[in-house]
Amino acid sequence: MLNNIQTYYSKLNPKIREFARFCIVGCISMGLHYVIYLMLLLIMGMELTAGRGTDWRATMAYTIGYVVSFVVNMWLTARFTFKEKLNVKRGGGFILSHAINYVIEVGLLNLFLYLHLAEWLSPLLALLIAVPINFIMVRTVFKRL
Repeated sequence: MLNNIQTYYSKLNPKIREFARFCIVGCISMGLHYVIYLMLLLIMGMELTAGRGTDWRATMAYTIGYVVSFVVNMWLTARFTFKEKLNVKRGGGFILSHAINYVIEVGLLNLFLYLHLAEWLSPLLALLIAVPINFIMVRTVFKRL
């Protein structure tokens, strides 16, 4: 079975393979972020129940999870997705592209919520639009710098 997957993968267009690796890295980063967030909430004594409102511990856990996953994401993107060395230019471009991507995601999320789309659907639609844009920005950073 693994040989079949490898054979199929090797026949794909290189840009499609690159995008597939980008998606794999993104899933790893998002999963890592979420797991760290949940673990830190538990360590800090928060119950994982809805409706508690804002809490500095949740913001702290989210931020730490984001920073750790961002560093892993940057390294994996350089080494696995684009197979390039990470340097100051690429690192700066990566940070800038993710800052822009964050603004795009938050803007789209709020637009969809303003249009009265469901709260569970709005972030998924924002990601659906933002991920290809982020791929193009990050690819430009790693292929042009």
